[in-house]
Amino acid sequence: MTSEKSKNTSVRPISESQPNLEEAIRRRAYALYEQRGREDGHDVDDWLRAEAEVTHSAAKTMMVA
Repeated sequence: MTSEKSKNTSVRPISESQPNLEEAIRRRAYALYEQRGREDGHDVDDWLRAEAEVTHSAAKTMMVA
């Protein structure tokens, strides 16, 4: 049987920068929403695109550092 503590760590990676990463994704998703003229119904698409862009950018930054 898996303990509750091990379940929590396997659900999502723990990172000190996670709140900053999530905020960057949120801001980018909102920018995409605005670029579309604030057309509703694309929130998941915007979030996934923003997440891909931001995490790709973060990964490139980490590789350079």
